[in-house]
Amino acid sequence: MGKLTTHVLDTAHGRPGAGIRLELYRLEGESRALVAQGITNKDGRTDGALLEGDALRAGTYELVFHVGAHFSGQGFLEAVPVRFRIADASQHYHVPLLCSPWSYTTYRGS
Repeated sequence: MGKLTTHVLDTAHGRPGAGIRLELYRLEGESRALVAQGITNKDGRTDGALLEGDALRAGTYELVFHVGAHFSGQGFLEAVPVRFRIADASQHYHVPLLCSPWSYTTYRGS
């Protein structure tokens, strides 16, 4: 059964990105539909998968991490959008975000 998960690491402070609000959108053409939202827990993860099973479909998604509040408005970044494609909805897709107030990186994790 496929699923989509995420976590956030605060690389500026060397700890999980706890309390970060996130939103997941499914994109179809010019439209964008909110399909999930949450807040990271003390481990920087959501308490469950963002999508799984039949809810996870092939297509293009955008995961928006609202990191500005986590860094108390200090720095450069307010929100980090990560746009990605699900090719095979039976697989596990993991989208980690490593961030500081000034930069971020992401990759397809496991």
